[in-house]
Amino acid sequence: MDQRDIEKRDGGYWIRGTRISLDSIVYTLKRGVTPEGIQRSFPLLTPQEIEGAIAFYHANEQEIDAYLEQAEVALAAQSRAWNTQARDAKPDLFRRLEQARQTRELPC
Repeated sequence: MDQRDIEKRDGGYWIRGTRISLDSIVYTLKRGVTPEGIQRSFPLLTPQEIEGAIAFYHANEQEIDAYLEQAEVALAAQSRAWNTQARDAKPDLFRRLEQARQTRELPC
């Protein structure tokens, strides 16, 4: 596998010809999983594809880490927006949930 086997599409990085993102490989790698463990998690990938993805990541680490950070920031912002929309749509439900949480957290 070489750099041509990683493709950029839909705003992300993917193992060419698969629906497996480079993100998935990188996050698994960062959790300390070995290439063999990654292969067990993604059995559709060959060991060569996994090693190539890892090599691509290491060769482009700053760019990929910046891309992952931007994606995390965007996801957090979208999550906050969805949470706000849900609270606005169902304020009574969220008030009851908050009361239940506070009751549960009271010391005995």
